[in-house]
Amino acid sequence: MVLHTLASLAGAIGASASHTEVIWSTFYDIRRYGGLQIYLRAVLTRSSLVLTGPQEPVANFLRRAGEAGVTHISGTPSHWRRALMSPEADRIAPRYVRLSGEIADQAVLNSLRSFYPDAEISHAFATTEAGVAFDVRDGLSGFPAGMLTGTPGVDLKVVDATLRVRSGRTADRYLGENPPVLKDPEGFVDTGDVLELRDGRYHFQGRRDGTINVGGLKVHPEEVEAVLNRHPRVRLSLVKTKKNPITGALVVADVLLKDSSPPEGEQASQLQQAIKQFCRESLAPHKVPAAISFVPALAMSATGKLVRRHG
Repeated sequence: MVLHTLASLAGAIGASASHTEVIWSTFYDIRRYGGLQIYLRAVLTRSSLVLTGPQEPVANFLRRAGEAGVTHISGTPSHWRRALMSPEADRIAPRYVRLSGEIADQAVLNSLRSFYPDAEISHAFATTEAGVAFDVRDGLSGFPAGMLTGTPGVDLKVVDATLRVRSGRTADRYLGENPPVLKDPEGFVDTGDVLELRDGRYHFQGRRDGTINVGGLKVHPEEVEAVLNRHPRVRLSLVKTKKNPITGALVVADVLLKDSSPPEGEQASQLQQAIKQFCRESLAPHKVPAAISFVPALAMSATGKLVRRHG
């Protein structure tokens, strides 16, 4: 638990510049940081807000949101993948689609652009501790390197390959007895999100504490998932670690296919090999999943993120 003020929670919310009615909605629970951000956006800009009900099926929520004429809607990339899998996905026609909470890979950004061609697609970087740092609206994963020095009201830097954030939007401190230190002496929060600079753009690799160690070589699950999710038959993936007596660990993956009926037997084996080969074209050998399992669903946490069990 962290301590925020109304000023830190609302620091990224500006006055609405729209001359047409704005109706917000979110897949998030508004009692959590991501949902609270949308609640405050609606309240402080005097906009309407459509909420999802506890345990409400995605199809029901999309129908209600469509009937209410929702124009602006937010969720995690996992929320959006579930929405795009629903036959009710076309019930909404948003002008603005926002992603946050997880890495927005190019596959999900492209899918949203294709399905909602008239919407502005934005992916934001925010954590409960660091607050809302910035959002990216150019349709590409990652963010331009220039944002490190060109984001008003927010100081950003990369130290030991992780993103550090300082602004009036960060939490004040952790709660509880003998809490850990939230900020360094200069006021920066270490987000623990690992970045890699490629061609003038920073790309999120994953969490520092989620690294898989394969014979001394590091693998970020999210990096492998971004490649898997680009395969034309893959809807969503979850990369995990499996203990190995030789390398210490191996990379394995659960894959949710776009097909309503996953292949079986020899067809399943052939598709698994084809997906591995697809990964080999973009990943170093130690990052390619040693095993791929086709699953009917992937678990999501109450915050709308893929459930990860490290170690």
